[in-house]
Amino acid sequence: MTEIIFEFLNKIGFTHPVHPALTHVPMGLVMGAVVFRLASFLPRLKVLARTGYHCVILALLGVAPTVFTGYLDWQYRYGGVWEFLIVLKMVLAAVLTIVLLVVAIKDDPENRKLDRYTGFYLLLVLIAIALGFSGGELQYG
Repeated sequence: MTEIIFEFLNKIGFTHPVHPALTHVPMGLVMGAVVFRLASFLPRLKVLARTGYHCVILALLGVAPTVFTGYLDWQYRYGGVWEFLIVLKMVLAAVLTIVLLVVAIKDDPENRKLDRYTGFYLLLVLIAIALGFSGGELQYG
């Protein structure tokens, strides 16, 4: 299946890895979620907590296609070889998904406060940074 997908992409002139283009969806939304959550603690901006929460939901929706294209690129470009950075990215992607799910299920953006869920937002950005760094190391050395 991987070969068929990449053969089709090559035929239409797309010769790049697919995964990096999709990583911007969940990663950008995670960054936005944190910014909006923190900004919501300013007196006149409390409504931004809801916007941050919506970013979490959209990031969660973006994880599956990003992970799927990461798997495809790993199979096609790296031959499915298990190496440390690949395993690290898989673990971090799983942790990111779990934390996004926890925030999506448990957070109440209408009653935001500096609690553990705000801490989870900060954890999300740290995981996103680690994913981006490990991806950069994998791709560019």
